[in-house]
Amino acid sequence: MFVKHGMNSGFSSLASSAVLRRQKFLIRSLKGYSVSDKIRMEAVKCLSGGASLEANAESVLRAITPSLDPTRHKGQAGKIAVIGGCREYTGAPYFAAISALKIGADLSHVFCTEGAATVIKSYSPELIVHPILEESYNISGVNDEGKRDISKKILSEFDKWMERFDCLVVGPGLGRDPFLLECVSKIMTRARQSNVPIVVDGDGLFLVTNSIELVSGYRLAVLTPNVNEYKRLVQKVLGCDVNDQNTHGELLSLSKQIGNVTILRKGKSDLISDGEKVQSVSIYGSPRRCGGQGDILSGSVAVFLSWARQCNSAAERESTISRTNPTVLGCIAGSALLRKAAALAFEHKKRSTLTTDIIEHLGQSLEAISPAS
Repeated sequence: MFVKHGMNSGFSSLASSAVLRRQKFLIRSLKGYSVSDKIRMEAVKCLSGGASLEANAESVLRAITPSLDPTRHKGQAGKIAVIGGCREYTGAPYFAAISALKIGADLSHVFCTEGAATVIKSYSPELIVHPILEESYNISGVNDEGKRDISKKILSEFDKWMERFDCLVVGPGLGRDPFLLECVSKIMTRARQSNVPIVVDGDGLFLVTNSIELVSGYRLAVLTPNVNEYKRLVQKVLGCDVNDQNTHGELLSLSKQIGNVTILRKGKSDLISDGEKVQSVSIYGSPRRCGGQGDILSGSVAVFLSWARQCNSAAERESTISRTNPTVLGCIAGSALLRKAAALAFEHKKRSTLTTDIIEHLGQSLEAISPAS
């Protein structure tokens, strides 16, 4: 038994030494490299016991990003709708919606409360803002029947636009007002019935964690939890605490348990799974953790997901990319682009980097990988 243990330790040491030698060689080869070089280089993969695969993110970005074609008309490059924005939170839906436009979507809508609409409109004339959502404080004197009528009116108003959208982003700046969440639940159900992809982030994850049936089994849903949101999901769905010793297996199990919904677990390396396998994106990003980067990610994933679906539906695209789940492709591309834009922004602004700085580098980062023409 002792000898066997020693042999295993020896093999482990040899493997570790080989990895270290390769890393040292890489470092020597890249001696003097700058942040700009980091942007063009995917991080070295070194996942012990990993069932994950470092995604070839740049290839994915090149494959699914459409070229700018003068024969195309407005809307063909993507129509995105963000469901979020209330009295307290107006920045998050703006970040998600404007990021979608900066990447290349043609139209970006925001469905929010009346109290948030004017503020969001003032941020940019590029966004189409619909002040149709209601919070409980606005209807405190309304009886139950009246509330049902208001809810029906909200859903009816959203239905007028539903068929135009390529993807919904649910949650940025949504808040946790009970009546508002109830209305958004109905919107999500209607979107699912219409086969419209849904990216869920922020308070949308609070809603989904407490009503998992909203996304369960829906293969066009994407969840983008941060560390705390992921913890709550695991506790709710798997009935246990997060196991950092089995990150890949746990993520696979979580996705499968929700019916193969795609999950993008945000972290030092973003882990992505649709219940079939785990892929990671470890491209160098930024050490600056300013709020709002998750909103950029949700808007980005929505655009790339819709582009990936266009690739998959094109008959001439008989490739590995075209046979890959578009929600996974969208997550890989969105994660990679955010990291590259964050690195560029940090190179210029250092500690003072803000979310708005990162947004301004999205186009440049994408152009560096997938030129417009």
